[in-house]
Amino acid sequence: MRKTKTSQASEIRALKRMKEREIDTTDIPPTADWSKAVVGRFYRPIKKPVTIRLDADVLHWLKGQGNGYQTRINSILRRAMEKSSPNHR
Repeated sequence: MRKTKTSQASEIRALKRMKEREIDTTDIPPTADWSKAVVGRFYRPIKKPVTIRLDADVLHWLKGQGNGYQTRINSILRRAMEKSSPNHR
């Protein structure tokens, strides 16, 4: 993550202290087209460390696809969760 300059940091702190209705947003153009918006793009759920026992061949297959096998396991499990319970989110 990039560090902000001191002036930016003080401006951000000032904005955080303000109520939303006090912030002037008139210079921000309205967004009419949300077709390219990605739901959950910045959503980062809390990760919990767990111990899991996998079949050796499954683990070998996951690791054989390159770095990030734990992320792939999470992605596979998330897709299964969302498929079985569509309103879970």
